[in-house]
Amino acid sequence: MNLVYGIKDKPKFAQLLIFAFQQVLAVLAATIAVPAIVGNGMSSAAALLGAGIGTLVYQLFTKFRSPVFLGSSFAFIGSMVAAFAGAASASAGFAGIILGAVFAGLVYVVIALVIKLAGVNWINKLMPPVVIGPTVALIGLSLAGAAIKDVFSYGPQDANGAFVMSAPIWASLVCALVTLFVVVLVSVYGKKMTKLIPFIIGILAGYAVAAIFTVCGIPVIDFSLFENLQIFAVPEVTFMEALKGVKDIDGAYIATVAVAYVPVAFVVFAEHIADHKNLSSIIGSDLLEEPGLHRTLLGDGVGSIAGAIFGGCPNTTYGESVGCVAITRNASVITITTAALMCIVISFFGPFVAFLDSIPGCVMGGVCITLYGFIAVSGLKMIQKVDLNQHKNLFVVASILIPGIGGMAMAIGPVTLTAIACALILGIITNLMLSRGKEE
Repeated sequence: MNLVYGIKDKPKFAQLLIFAFQQVLAVLAATIAVPAIVGNGMSSAAALLGAGIGTLVYQLFTKFRSPVFLGSSFAFIGSMVAAFAGAASASAGFAGIILGAVFAGLVYVVIALVIKLAGVNWINKLMPPVVIGPTVALIGLSLAGAAIKDVFSYGPQDANGAFVMSAPIWASLVCALVTLFVVVLVSVYGKKMTKLIPFIIGILAGYAVAAIFTVCGIPVIDFSLFENLQIFAVPEVTFMEALKGVKDIDGAYIATVAVAYVPVAFVVFAEHIADHKNLSSIIGSDLLEEPGLHRTLLGDGVGSIAGAIFGGCPNTTYGESVGCVAITRNASVITITTAALMCIVISFFGPFVAFLDSIPGCVMGGVCITLYGFIAVSGLKMIQKVDLNQHKNLFVVASILIPGIGGMAMAIGPVTLTAIACALILGIITNLMLSRGKEE
């Protein structure tokens, strides 16, 4: 890809702030959604703070050479819920989610040390383009349902799965389509600076339309979020509450948390590789070689621990961030770093947090259609180099796409293998079985 800004490029200060804010908007919805889903008093402002700190840690470990943002990981939602469910008190639950993040981070550290000693060639042999390509495409496709449900504001569906259209649902659809079309038009026809900030322009356009609907009596935006605001407010950081619950933790609970978190860390490891392979293809530089997979894993692992200490949520590299880099062609690491600092600062200011919280899901759904679509297309582009006339390659791709799209997720005791993880494992096994097959 012909990048406008490379990894080491530094945009002008004013532009840098705008580009960084765009990254914040791209990762916002998913980052604050995790604490909302888990509940138990978790704070979206703290999650934003944790994501910013986790990203800075990641950048330090990767020597500021990997342009990706770390946000709250959806993969650990079940683990976090289990930590709260098994806790003797609410405070112990907060201590448990920090402890779980430490367990998961240590898994990354151990794998990173193994890779440092053994190199990455075995990774490339285990997961060549014929395996990674469809897996990356699957990551984007697996998120498609969430984007469309956001577009329709999770409205009611009939027996056939079609959304039942009413005035509020029509309003959501219009807001989403305005956002989508503005992003697309600005990306294609925009001039200079505007072409680099399509998401900001698209979200503002969608927000404006949503505000008009709300004023006219169709409540798309929840303006009550702006009531009784404090200009400056310290986020409810996780470790402060966790300290109160340390006394309620025993060996049995620690074992429960370990079982809930450690297996998931191995699953997320596979997605970590897929994300970095995808980002490598976008920026034209193999991140598994430089700064090195061991560094990206260390950054991800330690960043997850840091993120959980402050925000409760283990972090992971975000596909939305990768998609933003791909669409804007801005791979400047200083942009990501500034976005992380911006998240930290914003988390302390009530009006900013309220504004970000108030962006309707339908508007973010319009944005995510493009973000998730670019992830899927990036994976398909990797497959372009694969000869699909060869049956052995065709079967590998098929064994990944169909189980993944079909939802081949499995709950094995307390561990849930996501559809992506199951598809990737099946693809690796199929590729190993057929790798010695003769060319046709």
